[in-house]
Amino acid sequence: MIRINRETDYSVLILSLMAADPTRRYSASRIAAERGLPQPVVSKILKHLVREGILVSYRGARGGYGLARPPEQISVADIVSAMEGPIALTHCTEQGANPCQYHNGCVASSNWKYINQVVYRALDGISLKDMTKPLAGGPAPKAHVPLTALSR
Repeated sequence: MIRINRETDYSVLILSLMAADPTRRYSASRIAAERGLPQPVVSKILKHLVREGILVSYRGARGGYGLARPPEQISVADIVSAMEGPIALTHCTEQGANPCQYHNGCVASSNWKYINQVVYRALDGISLKDMTKPLAGGPAPKAHVPLTALSR
């Protein structure tokens, strides 16, 4: 199963709260209370997102955390990459030109790279601003499209 980790999921929850009012500064305790998350986990995530350039921190009486860029300029791919590293569905999409000893005879490698690109583009096409509201009409219907039918 391909799954983002708990902290990445919480990051999207935290950042979507911040994106709803991007001019406001947020404290870890207020975010934890508003989202119902443990404060130590929220603090850890906020510090990590500052290090990754998604958030900025402000010191002083009017301090807290804020978005480093407008919410429409932060993609879900940015958040996942900040929390988990490069988006790579398989070992061969993670390692570059010759990822493993079986590369020369592998017929699936180029397809996995293509699938990885499609997933990345999908995540990159959804902004943090998009994550602040539910999809209209619910989830999109599933569509079966063979790889050969998609333009590469």
